Amino acid sequence: MEIKKAAFTISAPTLSLCPKDDKNEYAFIGRSNVGKSSLINMLCNHKGLAKTSSTPGKTLLINHFIINDSWYLVDLPGYGFAKRSKAVQQKLEQMISSYILQRKQLVNVFVLIDIRHEQQKIDREFIDWLGTSQVPFSIVFTKADKLGPVKAKQNAEAWMKKLEDTWVELPPYFITSSEKKTGREELLNYIGEINDSL
Repeated sequence: MEIKKAAFTISAPTLSLCPKDDKNEYAFIGRSNVGKSSLINMLCNHKGLAKTSSTPGKTLLINHFIINDSWYLVDLPGYGFAKRSKAVQQKLEQMISSYILQRKQLVNVFVLIDIRHEQQKIDREFIDWLGTSQVPFSIVFTKADKLGPVKAKQNAEAWMKKLEDTWVELPPYFITSSEKKTGREELLNYIGEINDSL
């Protein structure tokens, strides 16, 4: 699949203010500073579509982007250690979980993981929560260019292997680099396949 057209639609502070149509939605989420905006911009071939920032935790709303006039890419706030008050953190968690659990148009969540790090508790807890909640998701390893192809593959495989302690069936995963556009085709084809099957 090729993205010919991508445009920002709306930033919603609550689930009720998200777009009212029934187009498929693919949500992207990850820990602060995982390279989410860069990945979205790379996928859409559009440098300034999602706002990148050197300050972690800039996304505080549910951001919808309409793709090829036929489906939505959804940029969710990051989870984790960005410097926020407890109240703001709780509000964000509530917003994210209500979107993920209640949004009928959501067909897949892409969980972004920095490929350079070993499995972190916060990522594992989030992934286990998605599994328990029966939410379809895939794992997207980011920043593969920082390691080189062999080490990146080894790290991704080691990360996935650790899920085997409780997971019977492992979710699909992708190795990406926004710098080198690695994994772009695979990810977009995966979305295309889901769209075709629904």
